[in-house]
Amino acid sequence: MYQRIVFVDVPKTVTFDIDFRNVKYEVNNGFRQKKKSILNGVSGCFKSGQLTAIMGPSGAGKSSLLNLLTGFKDANFKGSIQYINDSVEQSDKKKYDNYMKTSCYIQQDDQLFRLFTVIETMEIAANLKLGNSLNKKSKNILINDILENLDLVKTKETRCDRLSGGQKKRLSIALELIDNPPVMFLDEPTTGLDSSSTLQCIAMLQNLAHDGRTIIATIHQPSAAIYGMFDHIYLLADGYCMYQGAPENTIPFFKNIGLHCPKYHNPADFMIEVVSKEYGNYNKQLLIAAENGTSLWRTAQFVKKSIFVDTVNKTRYIDDKKAIVLVTPPSELLRFFVLFKRCLIQLYRDWTVTHLKLILHFLVGILLGLFFVDAGTDGSKTINNVGFLLITIVYLCYTSMMPAVLRFPSELPVLKKEKFNNWYKLKTYYAAFLFSNIPIQILFALVYTSVSYFLSSQPLDPNRFFMFLITAILTALLSESIGLVLGTTVNPINGTFLGAIYTCGMLLFAGFLVFFKHMPVSLYYVSYLSYMRYALEALVQSIYGLNRENLTCPKHIDYCHYRMPSNIMKELSMPDGRFWINISILSATFVILRFVGYCTLRKKLSCS
Repeated sequence: MYQRIVFVDVPKTVTFDIDFRNVKYEVNNGFRQKKKSILNGVSGCFKSGQLTAIMGPSGAGKSSLLNLLTGFKDANFKGSIQYINDSVEQSDKKKYDNYMKTSCYIQQDDQLFRLFTVIETMEIAANLKLGNSLNKKSKNILINDILENLDLVKTKETRCDRLSGGQKKRLSIALELIDNPPVMFLDEPTTGLDSSSTLQCIAMLQNLAHDGRTIIATIHQPSAAIYGMFDHIYLLADGYCMYQGAPENTIPFFKNIGLHCPKYHNPADFMIEVVSKEYGNYNKQLLIAAENGTSLWRTAQFVKKSIFVDTVNKTRYIDDKKAIVLVTPPSELLRFFVLFKRCLIQLYRDWTVTHLKLILHFLVGILLGLFFVDAGTDGSKTINNVGFLLITIVYLCYTSMMPAVLRFPSELPVLKKEKFNNWYKLKTYYAAFLFSNIPIQILFALVYTSVSYFLSSQPLDPNRFFMFLITAILTALLSESIGLVLGTTVNPINGTFLGAIYTCGMLLFAGFLVFFKHMPVSLYYVSYLSYMRYALEALVQSIYGLNRENLTCPKHIDYCHYRMPSNIMKELSMPDGRFWINISILSATFVILRFVGYCTLRKKLSCS
């Protein structure tokens, strides 16, 4: 059965001009030092239908202004930033917060998942942004149209990590064009591109702007040809606006204050040289001239094409040349399933995360099983067997914690971009990550346990095996939770170091390297903070608890003191009957740490 696309009446055209007045921004300049001023009361207006370039030398404040206009980084600033809907009365000015979901921000570094192809990346973005508003055929038409316009059709089946710099930049733009945002910000879109790719990229942005969008890009020092393709130039130096107007008016503007651009010289290079004081300090004259002639040097307004955005009802109208299609953003539940599928595909394709670890767990299980052969039934090897239980905990701890420390830092740039551009909410991503990753950890623990448990001759009792397995799974999940908290709190290097130190501390208080009855009283109470204490006690009780019968003692050994399970449990100060108490404590700690991990991740995103 075919799904019919419903064509609707064209709503009122909505475009946005970005108006900012007297914006001042300062940052801390060290402990007890005076704050450093980045922007000193800059003002301007970026019109829809125009491609605007924010230019200036290094340290001029370009990226800071862009971050303030987008709200990408939480910052305290003075002044006002407003989005003006030019299709209604002037009194309907709104702050950025009201129209945040109508804009997108494309960063300098192209943040893409390297294991997905171009078409897969576009389909995932379409499902996250459009949901079920369009059927699959309609989404494919939309995706193919965008890829064709951005000259990416030939790369549809190419993985993102094999794309060139220009192709990655165009793909980053293509992803945001799926829901047709009326406002687009780009930070240094030409960085790392050759002259041909740069020309193609700016020409594409120019076409998008002339379709009615408001497009603002920072750029350092473009060629003369690239410079002339912009519709509006906003020049910053030392935190002040030195010029704002059309590129063709640059030379007359500088000529008015006695600065003559050499013949055949790039105007963009000349203006950067002037504000960098290579011809003397003319910045005060430029500042006065820019303030007095803001409207004089601005280019004429373009005729805008239709972009349709209903910010009140949170619906978008995608203009497919002649067809207007009503689009409703999908629910977070639908986005959860899209993200869940993406996480599973990513885990499957990254062989270092799944396949290699699965093989290593199997091999290590064999190694430890052979190393502790007969330890589970031999009464003379009881102490060795407890050592095997402790090694199991440490092995699962390290192999779960260390990769988790690196997990979110590696995905943080992509996550920040997608969340900021309203692809999904953080809680949706976090839930999809948990539900896709927990089964993998369970599988790893199952493979290791199934091999090492039987090779080391542990009791052939289904109940005891299940108790052993559930303890191993909780240990792995809890250790991963600690790694996620560390990875979202400190940098990866410090995270791996702190993780190793933390594991050593927990190991010391586990109750085997130093028996509980041999610990000083103060340190004994500290041991209650070690999750390895509860994990080891649970493993010991799964093997020796529940009134297990006496172990066999080899004929060549006269006496095996620990052949009676009650003796080893008494020596370790681990009373029988506490297995499910330990499991409950491990489970509660796991839940708490996952919640803490979500909070630290959210804070990390807001601070980065």
